[in-house]
This record gives sequence, structure tokens and C-alpha cells, in this order.
Amino acid sequence: MKLATKLAAGAGLALFAALPAWAQDAAAPAATVTPDASMVNKGDVAWMLVSSALVLMMSVPGLALFYGGLVRTKNMLSVLMQVLTIVCVASLVWVCWGYSMAFTAGSGATAPFVGGFSKVLLSGVNVSTFAATFSNGVYLPELVFVVFQLTFAAITPALIVGAFAERVKFTPLILFVVAWLTIVYFPIAHMVWYWAGPDFLPANPTDAGYLWGKGALDFAGGTVVHINAGIAGLVGCLVIGKRIGYKSEPMAPHSLVMTMIGASLLWVGWFGFNAGSNLEANGLAGLAFINTLVATAAAGAAWALIEQIIHKKPSLLGAASGVVAGLVAITPAAGFAHPMTSIVLGAVASGVCFFFVTTVKNKLKYDDSLDVFGVHCIGGIVGAIGTAIVADPALGGQGWINYTVMPAVAGAYDLGAQLVTQIIAVAVTLFWSGLVSAALFLALKYTIGLRPSAEVEVEGLDINEHGERAYNY
Repeated sequence: MKLATKLAAGAGLALFAALPAWAQDAAAPAATVTPDASMVNKGDVAWMLVSSALVLMMSVPGLALFYGGLVRTKNMLSVLMQVLTIVCVASLVWVCWGYSMAFTAGSGATAPFVGGFSKVLLSGVNVSTFAATFSNGVYLPELVFVVFQLTFAAITPALIVGAFAERVKFTPLILFVVAWLTIVYFPIAHMVWYWAGPDFLPANPTDAGYLWGKGALDFAGGTVVHINAGIAGLVGCLVIGKRIGYKSEPMAPHSLVMTMIGASLLWVGWFGFNAGSNLEANGLAGLAFINTLVATAAAGAAWALIEQIIHKKPSLLGAASGVVAGLVAITPAAGFAHPMTSIVLGAVASGVCFFFVTTVKNKLKYDDSLDVFGVHCIGGIVGAIGTAIVADPALGGQGWINYTVMPAVAGAYDLGAQLVTQIIAVAVTLFWSGLVSAALFLALKYTIGLRPSAEVEVEGLDINEHGERAYNY
């Protein structure tokens, strides 16, 4: 009885909390289900392909324009080039070895922490292989899941560059991205999102990533994407150092219009990010959709209200920052929360992020250029821990499903235990991403160098790194 309870609270402690591993990769001794095309719903496939396109739009053009508008004119093109190239490189790395490392079963003692290499170069993946969803007997074509998760792997390292925008060399940055994806992103994704699938977990309840097995709830990437990228960005800006003229020269955004356009594209694309993470076009996708809307609206309004109270002038930059903070915070909770608690979560996250961006950063004097740590990491932490609260059925949340039995059934919710689990997931992500990011940045700094010369930085990265200018007039 104790073992069954432990398994239910461990490997199964999530309702649509994470993306599945491949049922065909599960090491179950006897499969009770053989996935085939009859288990694939065309509506699910269509929704997932649209969601993948929406998430790609978040990176290019969304994030590129959002970040580009926030830097000075002389560095606009460099930010666009960094984001665009990171998306290209990350996409190639994902299909070559990232997908296999994240979403296949590992071996031996490392199995809970990183996947294997059985699907390197997409070996064995074709139009006739399938990916599990969160419902018994419901599958997606495997390539659909591959491309959906590719877009997550592409945007996550692109988020990092905002922390040290305007002062990093292009080639070392791309080398960092390849190494960071391999050593940090893929293992974290495996720990949080890998599991055998609902038809195969009952026969092999330990076939799951470390944090999934702990029962961590992360619907769409609070730990895997935002905390992961946010802490890496903070480490990067500390290792690289402050911009020349920081706090002594004006460094105002050169185009808040572009930032507004980018933020708007991020918001629209985020519906694919969050609602797509349900993997099925059903009521829970609708729940994630509305939560993404109302939590973000509350966060944007809250930031503007705070600025009205403190500065007497609500700013567009502040409202856009609040919108992104709300999007980040609702990401891990999107499929768990009631819309009303989502509003509270978005507003709370907005206030906490405002405090870090305006007060903590000034007190500690670190130059996080575009507030990657203050918005993504802090917002992700608030959202990840808050997920334990808003998922509580007593507050209208969805609770969790015990996937160690077939068919899966709802389980009893323990708020205190879930809070502890969420904190563990946050701590593991902060530790691993922070530690490895520091090692990678320091290695690059003391070998090929991370930062351009003072002359290049003052003149601008656009013309010196890329031989072009964003504007010629």
C-alpha cells in the first residue's frame, strides 16, 4: 500500500503537467497497447501543427522585435541576428541529438537525468511512429511532437541573450548556445517532461525523468524554459560585466513601437506555447488558452497600476514588461488553474517582477540589459511555486492524475507536499543551469573571449560584428 501511494504521488503526480515520452520507447515488459493510426485524431494533429507555428512566431519575429526595440540603434541588427541564428542552430541541434537526449529512456544511474541516443539524427522516427498524449489510447504522429518541442528548444536559449545584449561577440555566443542546450536544456527537459506515457507507465512506473517522478508540475515550461534561461542570463551578465557607460550614459530603448509589436506577437504566440502543451484539442486546451489570456491581462494592468501609483505615469515599456511577466508566470500553471486564480497569479507575479526589475537590480548593481532574470527567472519562480496553489481542486484547480494505473484516475491533492515538490524543481533548475552556465561562460571568456573591444562596443555591434546597420539614413 505504501509503495502504491508513493508511486501515485511520485511518478504520477501530475495532470497534464508535462509532455510525454514516446510510448514506443517505454521499457514496459508487456505493452497493453499498440499505437496505430486509428488512435490519432486529425483535430489534435492540426492544433499541434498550428501551435508549433505559433511558438516559432514567438522567437522570430516576436522575441527578436521585442529585444531589438529595447536596445540602442547601433545594436538593433545584432540582436535580430543573434535571435535568428540561435533559432536556426537550436533547430538543427534538436533534430540531430537534442530530441533523443530529452525524450528517450536513459540507461543506468543517469536515466532519470538525461535520455539516451537511440534517436540521434531522428533514427527510427517516421510518419508511422507515434507519441503519447495525456489520454489513454490517444496518440500524435511522432514527427508532430518532435517539431512542437523543437520550437521550445529554439526560443529558450534565445531568451538568454537579452541579459547581456549590446556587449557579447557573436561566435562565442553561438558556441555557448550549442553547449548549453546539450548540457543544460536537454537534461532539464528530460527531468521535467519525460515519462513513458499513460498506456505504458503502469507496467513500468519508474520510467520517468527525475522531477517528473518527484511529481513536479510544469505544464509548459516554467522551469524548463524560463527559470532555466533566466538564471543563465544572470550568470552571463555577471561574467561578461556591465555595458560601457552603464548608469552614466542614456541607454533608452530606441523603438518602443517595435517592442510593443514584439510583445504582442509573443502574447499571441504564447497560446500555442501553453494551450498546445496539452497535446490535444479539448477542454483542457481551452482552459490553458483562457488562463494565458486573463493572467497576462492582469499582469499588464497590474504593472501599469503600480507605475501609476509610484511614478504617476504608467509607461508602455512597463505594461509590455508586465504582459511578459504574466505570460511567464502562467506558463507552468496554464492547464491547472481556474481562470480566477490565474488572474491572481498574474497580478502577483507582475508585482514581484516589478520589484526585482526596479529595486533589486539597482541595489545589487548588475547590468541585466533587458531584464531576463527579473522577468523570466523571477516570474518563472513565482509561477512554478504558485502552480502548487492554483492547481488545488479546493481553489478550482485541476489537481493531478495517477498515471500508474490504467485507465488513469484522479488522485488526492496534498497542497503542502506539492509546494515542497515545486520548490525542489525550482532549486534543481537554478543549481544545474546556474552552475553549468557559469562554467561555460568562464571557459569562453578565458579562451576565445566573450566581449568585444571597448572601441567596438562604443561604435556598436551592428557594423563591427555583421558589417551592416539596422538603419541606413
